[in-house]
Amino acid sequence: MIIFREKRRGVAVRIRIGPLVAISVILLCAFCSQTVFAAEDEEEEGKAKCPDKSQYTLFNPTPANCMREFDPDRPDVTDSPFTVDAGHIQFESGLFSYALSRPDREGVVTEEFDILDTNIRLGITNYAEIDVDIPPLDVEHTRFPVSRFDSWKSGPGPLELQAKFNFFGNDNFEKPGSMALGLIPRLDIPTVIGGDHVEGGVAVPFAIKLSEKAELEMMTEYDLIHNEEGSGYHVEYLNTGSLSYDWTEKLSTYFEVATLFGTQDPLGGIVTLDTGVLYKFGHDWQFDVGANFGVTRASDRVDATVGLSKRF
Repeated sequence: MIIFREKRRGVAVRIRIGPLVAISVILLCAFCSQTVFAAEDEEEEGKAKCPDKSQYTLFNPTPANCMREFDPDRPDVTDSPFTVDAGHIQFESGLFSYALSRPDREGVVTEEFDILDTNIRLGITNYAEIDVDIPPLDVEHTRFPVSRFDSWKSGPGPLELQAKFNFFGNDNFEKPGSMALGLIPRLDIPTVIGGDHVEGGVAVPFAIKLSEKAELEMMTEYDLIHNEEGSGYHVEYLNTGSLSYDWTEKLSTYFEVATLFGTQDPLGGIVTLDTGVLYKFGHDWQFDVGANFGVTRASDRVDATVGLSKRF
C-alpha cells in the first residue's frame, strides 16, 4: 500500500484576539459541539426506541432507523441467513458473468456468458422474504475438438423462485459471538437454457460473528435434480463456507470454499476456491467483483462475475 503525504509550507502569523472575540469563539464552538452530540444522541435514541419489529409487514414497512445492515447475497455462493426488512425490496444483479469449463471426456469445452442475472428480494415480515431470480440472457458456447461442430445457444436461463426464513439472529448480530440461522426452500423452472425439468432444493445458512470485522457464513443445501439420462431424480449436496473481513466500513473481502457432490458426473465432484471484493457506497448500494476457481476435474476452470446491488 502506498501512502501519499502532502506537505505545505506557510508563513506563521501571530494574531491578537480580544476578550470579546475569544468569548464569542468559545461560545460558537460549544454550540457546534452540542449540536453534533445532540444529533448523535438523537440517532442512537432513535435506534434504542425502535419498537418490536414483529409488527412490520409488507404493507407496514420497517422504518429507516430500524432497518438492518445492508447485506446482499452476492457474489459468493454462500447465502446469508438474514432477510430483507419487511416492506422493502432489494435488487442484486450480476451485470456480467463468465464461466469456462474444463474439457470433458470427449474434449468438449463450454463457455457461458450471463448478462443482468438479477435476484429480486422482497421483505414480507420481519423474518421472511420471497425472492425471484430472473436471468434474462444466457449465452452458451460449446466448443468441440473439431471446430465445425461448435455451437451457440442463447436465451433466458432457468427462473428461480425461493423464500428465506430467519430463525434467529436477524436483529442481534452486532457483537462477536453472535449467531444466526435460516432456511431457504427454492424451486427452479426451466426456460431456454438451464435444463428441461422442474427442480428444487432446500438450504440451511448459518452465520457467526468472529470479531468486530470478521464473519463466517456456512451453508448446507440439498437439491433434487433430474437425471441426465432417463426419468427420475437424484440428490446433490452443496456445502460452502465463506470467511469475510471488513477492512473499512465500505470495503470488504471474502474467501470461500464450495463443494458439490452427487452430480452423477463421471469426473467426480466439484470443488472451488472463491474470493471477491465488495464495496458499499451511496445509500444502500454495493458494487462487487468475485471469482471462483475450480480445483477438481469436474469443476469449471473459472467463474467470474461483476455485480451491483441496491436496496429500497
